[in-house]
Amino acid sequence: MTLVCVEGAVLAAVLMLPARAAELQAQTVEAFDRYARQAEARMDAAKSFLWVDESADRVRRVRRGEVVAEPFTGKPDIHVAGGLVHDWIGAVFIPGASVDYTIARLEDYNGHKDIFKPEVIDSRTLSHTGNDYLIYLRLVKKKVVTVVLNTEFDVHYAQVDKTRWRSVSRSRRVAEVERAGKPDERELAPGTGEGFLWKLNSYWRFMERDGGTWVECQAISLTRDVPTGLGWLIEPIIRNLPRESLVNTLAAARQALAK
Repeated sequence: MTLVCVEGAVLAAVLMLPARAAELQAQTVEAFDRYARQAEARMDAAKSFLWVDESADRVRRVRRGEVVAEPFTGKPDIHVAGGLVHDWIGAVFIPGASVDYTIARLEDYNGHKDIFKPEVIDSRTLSHTGNDYLIYLRLVKKKVVTVVLNTEFDVHYAQVDKTRWRSVSRSRRVAEVERAGKPDERELAPGTGEGFLWKLNSYWRFMERDGGTWVECQAISLTRDVPTGLGWLIEPIIRNLPRESLVNTLAAARQALAK
């Protein structure tokens, strides 16, 4: 197949996407929530505060500047009724940054559009009480096709001790945006559209040591399943974006916060 034919096939498939749009079902949400509860129970039972400390090789790689990310269960995704759950965990080391400085910067949600660009193109705090935040993020997911999402997250921070913090964010609302940035921009109802992201929980751990702060994030997300007939196009988007988004987020945090 020539390059022109390949490009034509991709374009034709992309134009077909609205006809293959997915719709989030209650049973899919229930399956995701059940998985998240089980994952949280495993986190609470973990012997090590940091995931990297379970492997000397991970510690070595992260300490020398790598962003290390792996599927938490060993599989990149888990089939549930009507969708896929993606469970990835990753870590970075931010040299020179104290844990207090790291937390302060991350709690400045108005600045996330600067720290985490280009995946976050707008951000702001909607409400804030103590260690609890309601935040808005406009996200861009790009791989063959570009998807723009208006999202809201409930975020909670908890200080463990002087050198350790935890935080968890859970999506409250995820809505796809058609023709983003154009005069006729339109937000779709949550749970409709292409289904490249329906729900996202992010579990963060922060620990100050070794002259910097270790930052970990376990991201558990829900997407549509791979549609019949478009697997060759949709599968790389659905299955690769969760890891890429996690790696990009951690790399951006390290670059913005390192001193």
